[in-house]
Amino acid sequence: MRHRKSGRKLGRTGSHREAMFRNMVTSLFEHERIVTTTEKAKEMRPIAEKMITLAKRGDLHARRQAYSYIRSQEVVAKLFDEISEMFADRNGGYTRIIKTGVRQGDAASMAILELVGYEEDLGEEEVSEESEE
Repeated sequence: MRHRKSGRKLGRTGSHREAMFRNMVTSLFEHERIVTTTEKAKEMRPIAEKMITLAKRGDLHARRQAYSYIRSQEVVAKLFDEISEMFADRNGGYTRIIKTGVRQGDAASMAILELVGYEEDLGEEEVSEESEE
């Protein structure tokens, strides 16, 4: 019986799942937005939110805990320096999941997982300034 066993297995072993989520959390904080399946995004969201909460705490122990999961010094530095400042006045709800439809190959439901303050840089400001001159 499966009573009180939370979390999706996603067709992977425990070690593979752990490694996959570590890589995905690292990519999320590096790029501030990733495209993945809806199920993976829903499973990854609590992990990412916990890392942001650690970054908001900001002490040495929290930084070491983040290093034990993320294992990329540049990403942890960005998390503690930039991302924690973005959410300094926010109590939870740091990420959003936007459903984008189905993947053509296997009809898996796809989603975008992004940080709430994410704004895509399209270079539109430069184009509009050049056209005014």
